[in-house]
Amino acid sequence: MTVHDVARQLPEIAALRDHCRSMAMVEAVLSPEWSGRYHSFNAHWSGTEAMASMRTGSGDEYSIVFSAAGVYVRGFAHESPMSPYAEDGPWPGVLDEVPDVFRSCVEEPAFSDEDGMPVVTACMWREVGDDRWKTGTIDFPEVTTGDPDGAVYLFGLLADRSAEAFQRWAEDYYEVSVDLEAVRHVLSSQPLTEAVIRALNPDVTPADLAGDITEIGYPLE
Repeated sequence: MTVHDVARQLPEIAALRDHCRSMAMVEAVLSPEWSGRYHSFNAHWSGTEAMASMRTGSGDEYSIVFSAAGVYVRGFAHESPMSPYAEDGPWPGVLDEVPDVFRSCVEEPAFSDEDGMPVVTACMWREVGDDRWKTGTIDFPEVTTGDPDGAVYLFGLLADRSAEAFQRWAEDYYEVSVDLEAVRHVLSSQPLTEAVIRALNPDVTPADLAGDITEIGYPLE
């Protein structure tokens, strides 16, 4: 499976934005310290853009930029054979067909290394008005893992957006029991309540989350 398969499983733009925002909110409750979180969401990344991001702490990451033009998705799996560091530049086809409206994202310093090279192994985009997600035309390397660009690993929780999938991931990562109904409440974008916060983390209060709620842009009851 590759980024082409993941692209077929992503929802439309608004639903993806809501899901990314909700994952970040659940993690803000589970992990008061930002440095310990996988998923983040900044509703005010720039004056006109919001950004969802994921980082594993071991070099794998993604960034999703939501703008008036649509959405640009960049993923980087550092052990992928399609790493730009293995090929001395992005793998052919990954970025070649990105439309001009997202060129600033391709060239964004935050998504590049110190030499200005885009750090990417998988890329998707969708302009407002498009009826599907798009990717480049890519001749993938033959590998034994079945995930040559790391897209299935990176974007698994965007393809499977069920509360059960996120609960399994969170329990494995945080090594705690995670309340499924509370996760379901947040992933459905219902306003955050004190009861839901307590169910996820009894040591956290709404006041503790004030800054995160503002940054994420999540509704509070």
